[in-house]
Amino acid sequence: MATAASPAPTPSSSSPCPASPAPTSSRVWAIADSKRLGYLGFGEFITAMQLVSLAQAGNEISQDSLQREDLISFNPPVMEGLDAQLAKSKHLAKRVDQDMDGFPQAQGPSTNHWFNSKSSKKIPLTAVTSVIDGLKRLYIEKLKPLEVTYKFNDFVSPLLTNSDFDAKPMVMLLGQYSTGKTTFIKHLLKTSYPGAHIGPEPTTDRFVVVMSGPDERTIPGNTLAVQADMPFSGLTTFGTSFLSKFECSQMPHPLLEHITFVDTPGVLSGEKQRTQRSYEFTGVTSWFAAKCDLILLLFDPHKLDISDEFKRVIGSLRGHDDKIRVVLNKADQIDTQQLMRVYGALMWSLGKVLNTPEVSRVYIGSFNDKPVKESAVGPIGKELFEKEQDDLLSDLKDIPKKACDRRINEFVKRARAAKIHAYIIGHLKNQMPTMMGKAKAQQKLIDNLEGEFAKVQREHHLPAGDFPYVEHFREALGGYSIDRFEKVKPKMIQAVDDMLGYDIPELLKN
Repeated sequence: MATAASPAPTPSSSSPCPASPAPTSSRVWAIADSKRLGYLGFGEFITAMQLVSLAQAGNEISQDSLQREDLISFNPPVMEGLDAQLAKSKHLAKRVDQDMDGFPQAQGPSTNHWFNSKSSKKIPLTAVTSVIDGLKRLYIEKLKPLEVTYKFNDFVSPLLTNSDFDAKPMVMLLGQYSTGKTTFIKHLLKTSYPGAHIGPEPTTDRFVVVMSGPDERTIPGNTLAVQADMPFSGLTTFGTSFLSKFECSQMPHPLLEHITFVDTPGVLSGEKQRTQRSYEFTGVTSWFAAKCDLILLLFDPHKLDISDEFKRVIGSLRGHDDKIRVVLNKADQIDTQQLMRVYGALMWSLGKVLNTPEVSRVYIGSFNDKPVKESAVGPIGKELFEKEQDDLLSDLKDIPKKACDRRINEFVKRARAAKIHAYIIGHLKNQMPTMMGKAKAQQKLIDNLEGEFAKVQREHHLPAGDFPYVEHFREALGGYSIDRFEKVKPKMIQAVDDMLGYDIPELLKN
């Protein structure tokens, strides 16, 4: 159940209220819609009604008001003028039905038909009842045509589907084997999940998505990739060899109703990393990084070396630096003096692979169900671990609240990347001869991609950091004939510019 994106009910003017109706109504909405989705689900609607009851009883309302023990004793909210408003709405609806008699009726609130319909008819702004629905509309109308025209899905990221917008926030755990990734998830859930294996050797040999479900079960990767209500259809590009190492673990759990976890195979080190995996590991981690809201890099005090494969994995997270958090796990296995040295060594190792001038946030602790070994770390170490764990849990709790903002952020990033991609393809197309020597000209362009990127950057005044990896782009471009691409269509570029400059700000304002 979801209510329309309109302010919460205004408290009755005859009831005692500590503030004027409009500010009180805004405060009710802000507290009830804590995830900033732009609409109220069933639970949020109940919260809003409880807050209205409190306001009408003359109480100040805040987030803490919901913790009151006497909340259940308050009378239901009084809605003055509601009957008249409902009668008016029914009258208007009847008139619309009469006017539409003989014409095809509009679809219901479901947005699935936006992705499936071949019709070019645009969805009006009035059909949008949330920020997410608004992003779906903008994607279909303005961004997707640009992506399809210039094959953005083959170069950068698969086309988005309805489930990509509706998916719950995701947290991915990365690290070498036996750094406590699976144990970390079990610690948060306070229980095991289907298919969880823990041991000192590399036990998790596959990507496991832990998400909410009606019962405990595992779903194979090939089945998962073709389910329309799951946001994993894009993983089919990595082939059956990857999908056979991918599965979903479902179970009913209150935490999983808000967050989905992605457990990954341990990154190999030493002699083992020379054994090639049967799929592109860094490509998969890069795909998940784009979808995730938080990426946790786990380290063990005894495994601080960053192997070649781990270095490539961290490199694949480029562009998602704001999502990365570093966790030094199992820190109670060493004493305070050793911990100080280990922390310094970890920061030194990270400084060589994370190409940022800022220092990464490192959480120190022992994230498992066992009590902290106070004999090793002492009382000061135990207090430190507890504070660090609280900070990390606070970071995780904020994820659902920031999910909508993150979705907008990723959408804007994608739109800018698609625009730059179109400029690059259009530029390469313009460099091709009209008649003879096309193969030779294409090879010359591919060999000099760095120079061509620089030309595009100067011509359109674009930031160098937004351009794709040259090697990855070169590899993808090799499978195409540049001559068959479209030239830059100014109308499509302008549509994306209008979306970024006007439509998205207007959507947020509404």
